[in-house]
Amino acid sequence: MATPVLKHWRTTLERVEKFISPLYFTDCNLRGRLFGDSCPVDALSSFITPERLPYQQAIQQNFRPAQVGDCFGPTWWTCWFRVELTIPEAWVGQEVHLRWESNGEGLVWRDGEPVQGLTKEGEKTSYVLNDRLGEGDPRSLTLYVEVACNGLLGAGKGSMIAAPDPEKMFQVSRAELAVFHRDVHKLLVDLELLLGMAKGLGEDNQRSFQALYTANQMVNICDPAQPKTFPIAQALACQFFDQRGGESQHTLHAMGHCHIDTAWLWPFKETVRKCARSWVTAVQLMERNPEFIFVCSQAQQLLWVKTHYPGLYTRLQEFACHGQFVPVGGTWVEMDGNLPSGEAMVRQFLQGQNFFLQEFGKMCSEFWLPDTFGYSAQLPQIMLGCGIGRFLTQKLSWNLVNSFPHHTFFWEGLDGSRVLTHFPPGDSYGMQGSVEEVLKTVTNNRDKGRTNHSAFLFGFGDGGGGPTQVMLDRLKRLCNTDGLPRVQLSSPGRLFSALENTSGQLCTWVGELFLELHNGTYTSQAQIKKENRECERILHDVELLSSLALARSAQFLYPASQLQCLWRLLLLNQFHDVVPGSCIQLVVEEAMCHYKDIRSHGNKLLSTAAAALCAGEPGPEGLLIVNTLPWKRTEVLALPRPGGAHSLGLILSPGDSAQHGLCSCPSPHVTATPAAPACVRGTRAPADSVSRPPPTKPDGSVTLDNGIIRVSLDPTGRLSSLVLVASGREVIAEGAMGNQFVLFDDVPLYWDAWDVMDYHLETRKPVLGQVGTLAVGSEGGLRGSAWFLLQLSPNSRLSQEVVLDIGCPYVRFHTEVHWHEAHKFLKVEFPARVRSPQATYEIQFGHLQRPTHYNTSWDWARFEVWAHRWMDLSEHSFGLALLNDCKYGASVHGSVLSLSLLRAPKAPDASADMGRHEFTYALMPHKGSFQDAGVIRAAYNLNFPLLALPAPGPAPTTAWSAFSLSTPAVVLETVKQAESSPESRTLVLRLYEAHGSHVDCWLQTSLLVKEAVLCNLLEQRDPTGQLPLHDDRLKLTFSPFQVRSLLLVLQPPSG
Repeated sequence: MATPVLKHWRTTLERVEKFISPLYFTDCNLRGRLFGDSCPVDALSSFITPERLPYQQAIQQNFRPAQVGDCFGPTWWTCWFRVELTIPEAWVGQEVHLRWESNGEGLVWRDGEPVQGLTKEGEKTSYVLNDRLGEGDPRSLTLYVEVACNGLLGAGKGSMIAAPDPEKMFQVSRAELAVFHRDVHKLLVDLELLLGMAKGLGEDNQRSFQALYTANQMVNICDPAQPKTFPIAQALACQFFDQRGGESQHTLHAMGHCHIDTAWLWPFKETVRKCARSWVTAVQLMERNPEFIFVCSQAQQLLWVKTHYPGLYTRLQEFACHGQFVPVGGTWVEMDGNLPSGEAMVRQFLQGQNFFLQEFGKMCSEFWLPDTFGYSAQLPQIMLGCGIGRFLTQKLSWNLVNSFPHHTFFWEGLDGSRVLTHFPPGDSYGMQGSVEEVLKTVTNNRDKGRTNHSAFLFGFGDGGGGPTQVMLDRLKRLCNTDGLPRVQLSSPGRLFSALENTSGQLCTWVGELFLELHNGTYTSQAQIKKENRECERILHDVELLSSLALARSAQFLYPASQLQCLWRLLLLNQFHDVVPGSCIQLVVEEAMCHYKDIRSHGNKLLSTAAAALCAGEPGPEGLLIVNTLPWKRTEVLALPRPGGAHSLGLILSPGDSAQHGLCSCPSPHVTATPAAPACVRGTRAPADSVSRPPPTKPDGSVTLDNGIIRVSLDPTGRLSSLVLVASGREVIAEGAMGNQFVLFDDVPLYWDAWDVMDYHLETRKPVLGQVGTLAVGSEGGLRGSAWFLLQLSPNSRLSQEVVLDIGCPYVRFHTEVHWHEAHKFLKVEFPARVRSPQATYEIQFGHLQRPTHYNTSWDWARFEVWAHRWMDLSEHSFGLALLNDCKYGASVHGSVLSLSLLRAPKAPDASADMGRHEFTYALMPHKGSFQDAGVIRAAYNLNFPLLALPAPGPAPTTAWSAFSLSTPAVVLETVKQAESSPESRTLVLRLYEAHGSHVDCWLQTSLLVKEAVLCNLLEQRDPTGQLPLHDDRLKLTFSPFQVRSLLLVLQPPSG
């Protein structure tokens, strides 16, 4: 036995490192013996195609001889390889692999089925042909390898997030058979782990030295050229790892995971193949490791695999029955957590949970959203309403300024709903099973002493890939080793059950989970955001009109399947790299096609419903005017005239009750119709009031006045004054100008389309117009307007029409921008004569306050925030609201309201936001609180204009209303047919409390209702939720920001 010698820490450590290095001394170290004998494949042939062909079609193509090193491409094409091979007879009894290395993503097909992904970036460079080659096993095989011309993370030119290189070429650098030495693999895993413990525990830790000395002894004993020495070295490792930890050790719940972005740096269609490559590899691991559990989210991806890879999908269902394949999340896709409407978020769960129930026999109990850019304060309520009380994410670990104080806590939403929330303390969803990651998970945990359990998600992600056998072997080896936390191959259910059992000491976080990064995604790709808002509106309107048609016509068939397809398309585009605008140009183009389909089919469904509503009605042919909002409105509407022209009509609605419904407009020539569906509750114009002709003053300025507000524009189009007429109160700050366009330099640190940095505020440059560009548009009557042109830069210009309608409490700014910039940010500012330490922003099903100051780091980290249709700055008895029809980025600092309009990032889409844009925002001064002044309803009105639909036959001669509410504090958000009863006549109504108050609300309906019962967001009946009908009225009780849903079972209509 060798005499012990004094060991130097560094040299001993590096000695072990070199012994297992893939770069150094591979001619004599252990790594160099991982593979033994090898031989080339018998024949390699290929064909290249721009299409993503199914297997049966691909193998019929003309394959030509190929060899290792050949180049193929370009980006987004596919090269299919036929691999013919013969395993040498001498390899009987040994493990045989096909070694395949390429810079493209590969998928091995065997006997007509996909069997494994091969991706060098995902450390999957060999396919096991035989675990142990038997005498009777076939020696000759033909495999096919489908290679996508893109990497795991796309094909960025020069950097990962750069726009794809369209001419990038790919090659196969290795294609051979080889004997795999499993005993060498096990030794390598053990030595890696011992090294990791030595480094991670540090030089002042006893267990660290034990790990290092054990590894050193193994190197002494192990002769790579003498396999008979391997068992002795292995025994030393077993002796070390078998030393157990104590009872108090932290437990890591290790779960296989593979985050696949539904579209990002690659198109949607490539994601379909990424799912197959990743999940078939997971299936292989589940077969070989019965204790391995793999979690998988996103119903859309599972549907893709079911459609394109039915054999693989059947295997996934089988492993789900065994508990190894665990669907999680409950949503259609892992959506953005900020921008989708409240109803769209509900539909993510409704579509997702129903899919999981239908396909896998049960719904998900955990919401799984690890990689989105912030989390709305209404998510806890939506989750609970969809049967989910557990939430996992980790993205707040990316905070640029403040470290979030918890990893395990209760998250309390806007309405008081609470869900158990867990952030994996390792701050990643793509662990690889290293000791460093295991130790980080424990040391980084910010809830030590409160809970002793954490998630450990392992597997390559973002672009797919998933877990490897090496990762599994590491984690199994570390199951219970002194000096490290306990590692269990576990499931989400076991993790959250353990957390729930020890939840008594957990803290609570109230309100939104705001990500202090990626706040440029509120503005990037403005056209996508506009289409998203528009399609949310169209689907809302189609569902409402179809529901009314169902109630009034026995012959009408509710378009349930068409609406499901359209909703799923919209939900797909709400994935967290699509609607935020952080995707490549190909994805943007695909998304725009999706939106076009939704609009086209949606408008057809609107026409069909309108025809059903007019059927059998007496009266002249004309227009059907539909109010899709649940309150009365008086609005100026552009009515179509023969020849394609339009004339303005004032749509009046007498009476005081709020309503949802329709009326006729018998002649397209009239300027007013006596019966209309709705009227805005709040201040009305005097009966004799008209919108006065805008006088042009000698200095070129213009004033618009409708008796409610008076708008003064300076000669360049800026807002010099905005007065609330009744009180004479001036809104614009003294000495300042509103409607001031401002340009900023916008160069983030790295994440171009994602980030706008705080230092951009230091580069503010007001855009100054030229005197004389302001001109009068409409000269009074029903509408007064003025318009102007503004040169934003040598390359970009803006034109705007400022519009004030009779009876309207807000002034609109219809804006067109031709935008051709690089790394610039365009905003519009309104300095207000209002002082408040906080501003209010609309979110899903409600609103919240954020500070207008930068007192703390948590305050100034929110220099750019998100909002939906409105934001408001109010002091006691007075305020100013800024409304919009398609924008999300916003801020209020001091007394300046700022709306973010356009960005110009160059990665990952070099053409992002270039071209023509149209959008509208509006300014509404108000007396009293924004709730009492009707700001919420005004923003809805701006986003849901009255519909003037051509009536295919006689339109109803009298106005008809379906629903009305007794209080403006409650909004009837959605009317649709129940999902579970396409044959029956059951409607779902979704309402929410919008003011932040406890309130009783009477819902009145003119529909013939047989039964009314409360339900959850998944439309499941509440057993105690029967609602008695009193004279066609239902009483509902709301707490602040509560969302309530009910089922209305209708009686058959008479006609």
